[in-house]
Amino acid sequence: MTMAGRTDNEKGSITLLGEKNTEYGFDYDPGVLETFPNKHPDRDYFVKFNCPEFTSLCPITGQPDFATIYISYVPNINMVESKSLKLYLFSFRNHGDFHEDCVNIILNDLIKLMDPKYIEVWGKFLPRGGLSIDPYCNYGKPGTKWEAVAWDRLTRHDMYPEKIDNR
Repeated sequence: MTMAGRTDNEKGSITLLGEKNTEYGFDYDPGVLETFPNKHPDRDYFVKFNCPEFTSLCPITGQPDFATIYISYVPNINMVESKSLKLYLFSFRNHGDFHEDCVNIILNDLIKLMDPKYIEVWGKFLPRGGLSIDPYCNYGKPGTKWEAVAWDRLTRHDMYPEKIDNR
């Protein structure tokens, strides 16, 4: 597989991108996550992913839960490859965990994978039984300015929530 403009060293551990016979796992699998090197580690910038088709299962009832998952991060040395992230998020399809656990698991797996400067994960789940749950978690690399940013964003998170009329 060739990737335009990237040397073999710059490709990192990417094996899924360009693969035509992609297999979608139905069980939680952080092993599908892949990285590639950040070509701009000296610059702080945000990368944001929106996954409007996230599904998991209620660990008690087994009923499906649907959400939009927002992931924003400031990369350090490595970045997550988007196709592998898609497959990873898809792997929650048959995973039974509470909403709050799902977003924290995603956060922890991405921290372990990339060691980002900063990362946040926000799940906006559709209501079941008339109640929606929107858990948010974040992380700033200890000992850096991003540690303080994480605390500030957490304490100010969702102070001006949007009007919810579509779910």
